[in-house]
Amino acid sequence: MSSIDLHSVSVSFPIYSASSRSLKNRLLSARTGGSIRTAEHSNKITIVEALKEVDLHIEQGERVGLVGHNGAGKTTLLRVLAGIYEPNSGSVQIRGRAVPLFDISLGMDPESTGYENITLRGLFLGLSRREIRARIDDIAEFTELGDFLDLPIRTYSTGMKMRLAFAVSTSVAPEILLLDEGIGTGDAAFLEKANKRLEEFTRQVDIIVLSSHSEALVQSMCPKSVLMEHGRVIAAGDTPSILEQYRKLRAG
Repeated sequence: MSSIDLHSVSVSFPIYSASSRSLKNRLLSARTGGSIRTAEHSNKITIVEALKEVDLHIEQGERVGLVGHNGAGKTTLLRVLAGIYEPNSGSVQIRGRAVPLFDISLGMDPESTGYENITLRGLFLGLSRREIRARIDDIAEFTELGDFLDLPIRTYSTGMKMRLAFAVSTSVAPEILLLDEGIGTGDAAFLEKANKRLEEFTRQVDIIVLSSHSEALVQSMCPKSVLMEHGRVIAAGDTPSILEQYRKLRAG
């Protein structure tokens, strides 16, 4: 059975700069982002604590929204769940294959062709070469990129790269799906096609974790939500009550 367990997870990033004091002051006055401190051994290093002692448990069948202002830690948390960021402290236990449907450049090489990047991104997502070969024709057809698949993806627009990454990522349903905002895939006709595929895709997934500023999207996909503030989880519960707390938080 798929599940996610985080216990006291913290993630921090050092910023090496001679002007760290002025940077710190600007960040402290911005009311966004994680907590800021100066490194103990040097006042020229500012430490941004993106996540601070996060506890989270998600069971199979749950759809959970991450709610909070810009810099609250939502995307950092998703990247921890995807294995992109390693926590500085705490423990992360993921049961089931997690697929991130964000950071479209991950696992893709700009000098390689579209077809080669189907293989590269598929491997990055944990598919075997045999699984990729079995799906490559369907993936290529879904992208609608035609002969562009024979060209290096550095020649692609952002929308074309997103089509390619989306097609590979949704070619097989994982146990755990990680989403950051909506999926922008280009023209309206393809977006409708992508949304239909995503709707079918999400029905097969054991767990969904969605980060979004859209209350409508969170309410439509996630019965449960988590409210984050300055890198901490400050509340968790049913989505309507969490969104109400978020509105009160924004109102000051």
